[in-house]
Amino acid sequence: MIQTKTLLIRLFQLAIFFFVYSVFAQSIIKGEIYDNIGNPLPGVAVVVEGTTNGTDSNFDGKYVINVKKDNATLVFSYLGFETKKIKIGTKKIINVILKESSDQLEEVQIVAFSKQKKTSVIGSVTSMKVGDIKQPTANITNSLAGQISGLISYQRSGEPGADNAAFFIRGVTTFGFNNSPLILLDGLQITTSDLARLEPDNIASFSIMKDATATSLYGARGANGVVLVTTKEGKKGKAKVSVRYENSMSSPSKVNSFLGAVDYMELYNRAQRMRDPSATLLYSKQKIEGTRNGLNSNIYPDVNWHNELFKDFTMNRRFNANINGGGEVAQYYLSVTSAKETGLLRVDPLNNFNNNIDISRSNLRANININLTKTTKVAAKFYSLFERYNGPIVSASDIFYQVSQANPANFPKVYEADENTQLFNHTLFGNKGNGGFPNPYAESVKGFKDRFANTTLAQFQIKQDLNFITEGLKLRAMASVRTYTENQNERSFTPFFYGSSEIQTPTGVVNSLIQIQEGTEFLNNPTVSNNGNSNFYYEAVLEYNKTFNEKHAVSGLLVNYFQEALNTIGGNTAFSTLPSRNTGISGRTSYSFDDRYFGEFNFGYNGSEKFAEKNRFGFFPSVGFGWILSNEDFFEKNLPDVNLFKLRYSYGLVGNDGISSASDRFFYLSDVNLNNGGTGYTFGSNYNNYYNGFIINRYANENVSWEVATKSNIGIELGLFNKLNIIADIFTENRRDIYMERQYIPETSGLTTVISSNIGEVRSNGIDLSIDYNHAFSGDFYITARGNFTYATNEVLVNGEPEFQDQNLSRIGHPVNQQWGYIAERLFVDEEDITNSPEQFNGFSTTNSYLPGDIKYRDVNNDGVINESDQVPIGRPNVPEIVYGFGFSAKYKDFDFSVFMQGAARTSFLINPNDISPFVNERNALSIIADNHWSENNPDPNAFWPRLSTYAIDNNQKPSTWWLRSGDFLRLKNVEFGYTLPESLGKVFSNTQTRIYFTGVNLLHFSKFKLWDPEMAGNGLGYPPQRVLNLGVQVNF
Repeated sequence: MIQTKTLLIRLFQLAIFFFVYSVFAQSIIKGEIYDNIGNPLPGVAVVVEGTTNGTDSNFDGKYVINVKKDNATLVFSYLGFETKKIKIGTKKIINVILKESSDQLEEVQIVAFSKQKKTSVIGSVTSMKVGDIKQPTANITNSLAGQISGLISYQRSGEPGADNAAFFIRGVTTFGFNNSPLILLDGLQITTSDLARLEPDNIASFSIMKDATATSLYGARGANGVVLVTTKEGKKGKAKVSVRYENSMSSPSKVNSFLGAVDYMELYNRAQRMRDPSATLLYSKQKIEGTRNGLNSNIYPDVNWHNELFKDFTMNRRFNANINGGGEVAQYYLSVTSAKETGLLRVDPLNNFNNNIDISRSNLRANININLTKTTKVAAKFYSLFERYNGPIVSASDIFYQVSQANPANFPKVYEADENTQLFNHTLFGNKGNGGFPNPYAESVKGFKDRFANTTLAQFQIKQDLNFITEGLKLRAMASVRTYTENQNERSFTPFFYGSSEIQTPTGVVNSLIQIQEGTEFLNNPTVSNNGNSNFYYEAVLEYNKTFNEKHAVSGLLVNYFQEALNTIGGNTAFSTLPSRNTGISGRTSYSFDDRYFGEFNFGYNGSEKFAEKNRFGFFPSVGFGWILSNEDFFEKNLPDVNLFKLRYSYGLVGNDGISSASDRFFYLSDVNLNNGGTGYTFGSNYNNYYNGFIINRYANENVSWEVATKSNIGIELGLFNKLNIIADIFTENRRDIYMERQYIPETSGLTTVISSNIGEVRSNGIDLSIDYNHAFSGDFYITARGNFTYATNEVLVNGEPEFQDQNLSRIGHPVNQQWGYIAERLFVDEEDITNSPEQFNGFSTTNSYLPGDIKYRDVNNDGVINESDQVPIGRPNVPEIVYGFGFSAKYKDFDFSVFMQGAARTSFLINPNDISPFVNERNALSIIADNHWSENNPDPNAFWPRLSTYAIDNNQKPSTWWLRSGDFLRLKNVEFGYTLPESLGKVFSNTQTRIYFTGVNLLHFSKFKLWDPEMAGNGLGYPPQRVLNLGVQVNF
């Protein structure tokens, strides 16, 4: 009995021991789960690997799980995202960032006409996070620079509606007609303006295709690279709604500084005497002192034209709402967007119309997917953009330019009415003489331009699974259309110009207003214009994918497409209004072994109506190979921290038929004018019979053919510690048969027009690099960092030029966008310096004379004179060879913060001295000219401006190193601070995710150039890029 009792006690103690052990052996693991832009992910499945023990994250992305086994691994999985495994070890808090998969180009990469597993992609394709495009701007092209490797981009103007950035994939690779990339939206070709107006909230993926393997399937359309954009689609589940509203304040990033009236008049008088000591001064002492003392503004005006015409800032707003969801049969994505964008112009209070830029945009999108059967799916996508534009009769950039030409002292913007004009019912615009001087205020307010434009895209697609024929076979067909219509009318009145006149009366001199130009007090009849075009596109795709024995993956793709573009409205020649057609067959076949070794062959066989029959079709093949070393057994054992190491190589040809404008097509046909007045003839006894003759506008050339690019690419992809990803590509391209004008045919040949043919050749090379890093820390904190770098350079190999005696004149071996000019040594010191220097531009024998203080040039060829033969390549190309960007994002609990810097390098530009020459035609002067010019009191041979003059000095206006400036800059492109409202604030926030954020764009820049925003380059007197301060809110529920 005692033994039994003792045994029971021992068993009870043992049971208690195992129970206590099991309790203490368990671990409570918790953390938060985010996507790659910092949004919490609700409903993520968190499971202990190899068990059924699991949980889901809550609405804030938080989870708690009880782990009962040692050395356990947590598996995080979520629809549309990569599955992630993390060993627990000793960690108690595990925060996770999940990367989006097929819909966001992570596990699956969108490639030409298809999708591929990302690890198997051999071509050079770079994707951009959609969140990086979401900046407070109505133009997403302004957000691209530095955001994606392989893209060279810059923005020259900030005028609303005319602020598209220029961008090139891997730089400018041709000096032919077309060097822009192909842009595809859900497979349909669109324009740069269409891309600019896309709503970032509707974009699912944004990527660029750069090498021959990636682009050869597009044949004639993809020679300059391809931009691929896909829009969001509905997902199964209950309806999800997202609403975003932004209100922003926009102002110029930098404003030019000009002289006031007093400084202007004093410097003008000084400039007169610098060239002619006996010149009669234009501005009297009385005029200057009266202005200085602020007397009658009708007689002594002091006009700050910029302040009179432009506001310091303007307000803009944007709104987007979208909803997506669906069931097993149908899924939908619906979106509506509204945007209001205004300019900086002031409005004349006497006008009953708005002359400021005022743009209202609305776009609607509906993407519908329907599963007809288990093997048949159809999709329909509709998009419409409606734009109403109201603006000045001339462009706002022109008005900015006119401000630099306007004199601050000659007349006010408008005169105050005197006793003779006080009853007039019109504005008394100021002017002088016969009214030929610029009054930018009158130009700004004299009329308006009203335009309505509509862009519509419609697409229908059907997908059929053909597994009943063979496993892995699929068929897809698509038909789509893009239409654009524009209706515009312009209305304006003729300004009444007045001047101030001195009249001698018995009581003394009286100033009164006199009419210089008769105007109208009503708007003149409208000028109406219409424009329209359409693009029809059809494609059929047969695709095969299958893996044998779990190691041998085989795929094939065959595409047949046809495209027709119509331009029946707005064309002015027969060729430009005729339909333009392009057709082709493309294909791809690939093989991979055990996710380690990859091979791929692509081809495009394309036809173009532009060429004669013998050259009408072109065949453009490419091959590619890849090797993932990190999947080798020896690599995984020896370098476990390297999660990815991939090498790839591609080589191939890509054709281009976009070698000339729409009005210059059908090269095998001649263009003859049979009724040309300039080549007529007269005959008869009295020579009074005249008949028009004929002239050849273009000679037929059946040998004109495709422009062909030979591309090669070596790439490496490296992943370290599952946190750091590096992608680098080294590329070369040889572009041959560039269609160009033969510029060196002598006139004695008897030809009546130019001759063009495929003679040009350009070689390009460079490197693009991207680095991404992400890390989640304990304590609800994570950080991501990224950087992109693109270097693309080129050189002209053949351009049809003759063999120059002076080699400095040859363009061979220099970049396509290289600038040419003279080498300016300094300013002439004195007359002896001029006498002992080579004669410049016949300056000794003509009126083109120059004096001490004017620019002295180098005699490059040592022939004793300075002329066109002394021009050399100066500076860097005017298109940047390097574009880069870097930044980081951080999130701590409900707060997030991000910074992005963007820069450009290896570029330069020329200031146009004709635009900023002070006092010519009595125009204003930049403040820097007053502060730093050559004079006898300041004989600085390196002063910014040469000897002053009131008329143009041809010697000083030559393109030269004197006006050459570096275009390199580094810009604080974007700063954003956000706060997500927690559930604890109240019930209204319990089922929603609400984020409030502040964004700053173009807040500051660093550059050696100080006059204006360096990104404007030589366009510095135009509408500057905008600095934006934005407040926004986004609600998801």
